[in-house]
Amino acid sequence: MNKKEHWENVFKTKSLNEVSWYEPVPETSLAFLKESNIPKTAKIIDIGGGDSFLVDHLLKLGYTDITILDISESALNRAKQRLRKQANMVKWIVADAAIFLPPETYDFWHDRAAFHFLTEEESINNYIETTQKYLNKNGTLVIGTFSENGPPKCSGLDIKQYSEGSMANRFKAYFNRIKCIKSDHKTPFGTYQNFVFCCFKRK
Repeated sequence: MNKKEHWENVFKTKSLNEVSWYEPVPETSLAFLKESNIPKTAKIIDIGGGDSFLVDHLLKLGYTDITILDISESALNRAKQRLRKQANMVKWIVADAAIFLPPETYDFWHDRAAFHFLTEEESINNYIETTQKYLNKNGTLVIGTFSENGPPKCSGLDIKQYSEGSMANRFKAYFNRIKCIKSDHKTPFGTYQNFVFCCFKRK
């Protein structure tokens, strides 16, 4: 089973609250968005957004240019069904984040738990190159991954753990670190996953 087949199978066989990343209110992501103070017309992309609830909150807050990317079409279809008519206000892209070529540039690039699935240097470097090419000048980049105290795997797949330092080091060629925090995510199963989130500004 390749990567895409794996994720299509996950979203076809598991319900919304049967996956560890279920988060009705993405408080950490929304806090970074608020602190970034970007206008409602800003171009926002959520990498690996799947059927997460971030898009619901972005629409509720009045943002008007939102793109959601995920490797799984099934995940995006679930989000569309949930949003109903509001889904037409969002751009949906089925693509692998490791080789994604954006159709436009963005002001706010958000990624909660997609980047850490990139475990090969080529994929990691390609992703970082893409962010710097397609994030507008002074644009904001927010990346959340499992920390060094977090799980070594997710959904049966190996991931790459990061510390605040190693995350900042990865992006330092093109971005200035604004803030890094650690955050505990409570899964639907009552367990906790430790994340590190970093916010960067493009140089």
